[in-house]
Amino acid sequence: MKQFNRRSIRLKKYNYAQEGLYFVTICTQNRECIFGKIIDGAMVLNEVGKMACDEWMKLPFRYPHISLNVFQIMPNHIHGIIIVGATLAVAHADNRATATDDDRATATDDNRATARVAPTLGNIIGAYKSLVTNGCLKIYKSKNELMGKL
Repeated sequence: MKQFNRRSIRLKKYNYAQEGLYFVTICTQNRECIFGKIIDGAMVLNEVGKMACDEWMKLPFRYPHISLNVFQIMPNHIHGIIIVGATLAVAHADNRATATDDDRATATDDNRATARVAPTLGNIIGAYKSLVTNGCLKIYKSKNELMGKL
């Protein structure tokens, strides 16, 4: 199996658990368009895209010290701004107030992040990617299709 050495764009010795606004981009494997299509200039999410969007919106319930700002899903990647830190998250708590009861019920204490220290941005994104992968796996299995890497 070939090992790839990707150059990290993270700052060395930077504490990604500290308060701040973080711009995040997540790309699909081989830039495959799995989240939907752009039709007449608008992004139209498919089932996988809707699930990825739902999981993103649930992040503040899993990680109470974060809040979300702008977010966009494209056919083969996702952009979003995550606000990390209790002080900043409280300032943007109105994002959480608009969530549905279903969102709150799904983000129970059983699936909350249980780290003793504040999770880093990498922990949060890793958990998000895992949740989306598992959700996609369920979708693909229900259709009796092979998923491959995301």
